[in-house]
Amino acid sequence: MDSLSPNIFVNNMTETIAFYQSIGFQLVMTVPETGEDLIWAMVVNSEVTFMFQSFGSLGEELPAISRQNGGSLLFYIKLKKIREFFELIKDKVTVLKGIEKTFYGATEFSILDNNNYVLTFAENE
Repeated sequence: MDSLSPNIFVNNMTETIAFYQSIGFQLVMTVPETGEDLIWAMVVNSEVTFMFQSFGSLGEELPAISRQNGGSLLFYIKLKKIREFFELIKDKVTVLKGIEKTFYGATEFSILDNNNYVLTFAENE
């Protein structure tokens, strides 16, 4: 295995792209390539990639995929300069858990994205 790139199903592609851009991700690809009716997009920040797909584009394929926002998972993202990053985004997002040192030695904070997914950022300071 070489990589993992989650493909997250969302209701509003435009809002999702704007949210992830507001926390430092770059939009690198969309389907279609132009226009407002996007059904898929990819954002990247360094080595972290997220793909987003509209619920509508899923149709009747893969019935095991929930058709609701959010999920019973969180995305754990390691980064450098966590305190600077927290200060940069804290007023743009819903902070679920502020910066704290965990019992296993990581410095972490958690936020909620616009689709009710939890993103936890961590650094081993």
